[in-house]
Amino acid sequence: MRIQPQEPPYTDDVASVLERMMPPGIPPIALFRTFANNPAMTHGVNAWGSYYLSKRSSLDMRTREIVIDRTTARCDCEYEWGIHIALFAERVGLTEDQVRSLTFGASDDECWDTDRDRLVIELVDTLHDNATVDDDLARRLAGEFSPAQQLDMMLLTGWYHGISYVATAAALPAEPFAARFATYR
Repeated sequence: MRIQPQEPPYTDDVASVLERMMPPGIPPIALFRTFANNPAMTHGVNAWGSYYLSKRSSLDMRTREIVIDRTTARCDCEYEWGIHIALFAERVGLTEDQVRSLTFGASDDECWDTDRDRLVIELVDTLHDNATVDDDLARRLAGEFSPAQQLDMMLLTGWYHGISYVATAAALPAEPFAARFATYR
């Protein structure tokens, strides 16, 4: 690891924010403990992440996870991808073929049975490759998603680029419970 995650005992401030970032009784993951090297930033990350992982976001959980899984896969961030696949893929109804497609495939893979899911993948890929969308994609997005949902998807894609950058650049090892890319090759 290039930036060492904080280890217990934590300061009161760090312990407090790490506790809020995890479900009750689950120890904080290495990414959050790495963030804890900058407590002020960790508070901001917690606030932003709490929005996206809550019902306050305009996105349903499946759409959110497709955005996160595709973004982290495209960024080659097995660390964050593996956490989300392990914790949410089954919960949001992603099949093994869909997880494989999100990781190594394309929006036109046969496993996608809704235009909505295909469109989300296309948006993530376009943002990843071009940092913008063309008029055709914008029109199709507007036909399926509200302006609030479009903004949430765009910013969520960027947010998970940033998360991917930190996890990969800090060389965080996979969490013991996390999925691995090799399972879906």
